[in-house]
Amino acid sequence: MRKFFSQLFILLKIVFSILFIGGIIYYIIDKIQEKDNLMDIEEYNPKSTLIIKETPIKKAKYSFIDVHNHQFDMPIKDLNKLVKEMDSLNMGFMINLSGFRGLYLKKSLENIKKNAPTRFGLFLNIDFESIDDINFEEKQVALIDSAYAAGVMGLKVYKTLGLTSRDLNGNRIAVNDLRLDPIWKACGDNNIPVLIHSAEPESFWKPKDKFNERWLELRQKPNRYRDPAINPSFEEVLAEQHDIFKKHPNTTFINAHLGWMGNDLDRLETHLDTYPNVMTEIGAVLAELGRQPKRARSFFIDYQDRILFGKDSYKVSEYHTYFRVLETDDEYFDYYRKRHAHWKMYGLALPDSVLQKLYYKNALNLFPSINQSLFKN
Repeated sequence: MRKFFSQLFILLKIVFSILFIGGIIYYIIDKIQEKDNLMDIEEYNPKSTLIIKETPIKKAKYSFIDVHNHQFDMPIKDLNKLVKEMDSLNMGFMINLSGFRGLYLKKSLENIKKNAPTRFGLFLNIDFESIDDINFEEKQVALIDSAYAAGVMGLKVYKTLGLTSRDLNGNRIAVNDLRLDPIWKACGDNNIPVLIHSAEPESFWKPKDKFNERWLELRQKPNRYRDPAINPSFEEVLAEQHDIFKKHPNTTFINAHLGWMGNDLDRLETHLDTYPNVMTEIGAVLAELGRQPKRARSFFIDYQDRILFGKDSYKVSEYHTYFRVLETDDEYFDYYRKRHAHWKMYGLALPDSVLQKLYYKNALNLFPSINQSLFKN
């Protein structure tokens, strides 16, 4: 009997060993298969099975003015080549917001005057971190006056003002710092607009978790995160910006990127109603409009005199998505950059009269020096 139990014990050990080893092998195989089946959200790009109308557009229906562009090499840019690309898009005029100042600005103006005087405009940029310099206000006003006399069309204010620009004591320079008031007034006195980018998408201040719709962008561009513990809040920066709109009613401001209110068009409409000296533009925020076509279409129609066409970063193929959203009634198509829009786009099918104002008429009213004969269509 003892021998029987001894043999049974050995047999059970063998069986349990086999089961244990088998379980480990099964677990390892399962994990390998699970790993093989895992896919990062950046890789996931399913092909839609929808059979729907597609209307790709590579050339705008009307010649247009891009009021928000950046050509950082303008002093040495081959403008003839750039004009050919613009012609392929039906872009009649481009405003380069990155004119900077000093010799860079001078060389940029010379290049334009020599090679394409009717196709480009420049905006001035100010160094706000020199705010503690002696006679800062007088110097900046003189800079604006001289730049306007040389042919500059406006002032571009980058998002660094209000977010990262610091004075000599290391203090953040607020958008509505009183020492900057003469700058906004000088632009009004010269009848040139201020295109101002303040803040960022509000989601950049939110926790970087599964509920944040900008999670992918913050993962790919982590420096865009605005830690509330060390940054002014989204609402604080916007309030500072809106304060200068109120204080300088004789200056025209172009609130860039729909003022980061493209996800709340009711608020943007109230904003435009409150500040009649403010216009806005659609650079880099097309994805907000393309996901709410009914609401966005009504916004464009109701505020058709207050919206300008802008693109921001320059890439020919990306304009095609702008044309498709603005001109067609296509459904469920891709935006051109996943980190900005993992959702789909829908066309607004804007009326021709609204398209004409968006593409060129509103800008011509704002910039009468642009050759209007380029836009007789």
